[in-house]
Amino acid sequence: MKVIADKIASTTRNAQLTRELNLSDKIIAREGYIVAGRVLNEKTTYNTLELCSGRQSRLCRGDIIAGVLGPRNALRGYSGIVPESVKPGDVLHVLNLGGVIGQCTSENPALGKPTEVEILGGVLHYPSFQHRIGRPASILGGAIQPLEQLHSSVPLIMITGTCMEAGKTRAACEIVKFLTHKGVRVAAGKLSGISLMRDILEMADFGAEQVLNFTDVGVVCTTPANVVSSAKAIVTHLSASEPDCIVLEFGDGIMGEYGVMSLLNDAELMSFSRAHVLAANDQVGAWGAAKFLEGKCPPIDIICGPVTDNDVGKRFIKEKLGLRAANAIKEPAELGEVVLKKLFPGETSESQLIN
Repeated sequence: MKVIADKIASTTRNAQLTRELNLSDKIIAREGYIVAGRVLNEKTTYNTLELCSGRQSRLCRGDIIAGVLGPRNALRGYSGIVPESVKPGDVLHVLNLGGVIGQCTSENPALGKPTEVEILGGVLHYPSFQHRIGRPASILGGAIQPLEQLHSSVPLIMITGTCMEAGKTRAACEIVKFLTHKGVRVAAGKLSGISLMRDILEMADFGAEQVLNFTDVGVVCTTPANVVSSAKAIVTHLSASEPDCIVLEFGDGIMGEYGVMSLLNDAELMSFSRAHVLAANDQVGAWGAAKFLEGKCPPIDIICGPVTDNDVGKRFIKEKLGLRAANAIKEPAELGEVVLKKLFPGETSESQLIN
């Protein structure tokens, strides 16, 4: 069966699909395999699909889309699984904006019911012109190989958070921008979460020379089992271009299911950390994160996020936790200066850094 896709999700990008898709009725029901489906409903919220260009495109009833089978374990989104079997005619759901497709097991009332997709078939790819028999397409093709060991790395700047939407990406972007304006060569990456290009593209917009996330390593959704090896591959790949540092966002919260604590507990990875920025939503989150992380990973150098929106939260952080606080939106220079001093201790003049 052959179809013309209206939209190809960014999650499929490793496979480099064209709009003309050859489909098989034999579908491998496993994370990472690419399927095509027809959109069955329209929504007024959470109703777009991120394309391989990074552009968000509105999903319309009848659209034929290509996405990737995968699970999701989001606190502020849909949660879902890959069913044990998938066949043409099955109705599954778009679990995130990046085009991860699975069976929704838990909805978020703020987002409404998920977009439904009638599965048309598994997408086939042909490794070369000579191959006349297609093989099931997956995002493992063309991916960076995961690594169990990290032999070397440039200095790492870690951005962790108490939860989704705690301000991690904004903090990462402002730090990238600040360092870049100081003459520092910066690469950036996102190590955990579910497949979406938006955050790393934003980091590139703010000045990062090269950006990667775990999908570049063939991972749809990170877990404690896969997050460390994919992170080490990302760091190794970004370090190869010899930037002065890598700014890394740890997607999701430290207690979420995407494997953030597995990263923070990895001594090899943490040995290259030079600064640790925590984004927190409120005082309880800031206090809980500081207490929970104490002695488990490199210490927190500064706290940002909604808790720092005014002096109430900042005063709490400074007086009760004994930590620095800065708001990434209102005080990006203060946030960036803390990171800069951790990155280059003793080098305070702008001319020293630029040269």
